[in-house]
Amino acid sequence: MIIGTGIDIVDIARFERTMARTPRLMERLFAPAERSLRLPSLAARYAAKEALIKALGGSDGVRWIDIEIASEASGRPRFELSGSTAAVVADRGILTLHLSLSHDAGLAAAFVVAEGVPL
Repeated sequence: MIIGTGIDIVDIARFERTMARTPRLMERLFAPAERSLRLPSLAARYAAKEALIKALGGSDGVRWIDIEIASEASGRPRFELSGSTAAVVADRGILTLHLSLSHDAGLAAAFVVAEGVPL
């Protein structure tokens, strides 16, 4: 059963300016494995994290650094959750998270579907 959905879109140029203006955001928003990626990929991952929060229905107990977007061998993106964020997802009965990312024409987008058993 679908428990929640979330979508987010990010203007890559605006994201780039924000990251240049506030370099410490890199450490606050992204897991160590994500930090070496190019800005369009980071913008898509930022959108994914926002979309996940929307699918969860809010950010209570969610920590940005606990959300990592990794890639399967096929290139398909997936969430790797840890800490309090993983606990929030489990507490809400979510068993599977589906993620789609895209970036083109100066925009990055993400869509998340949370599936599970409502508690």
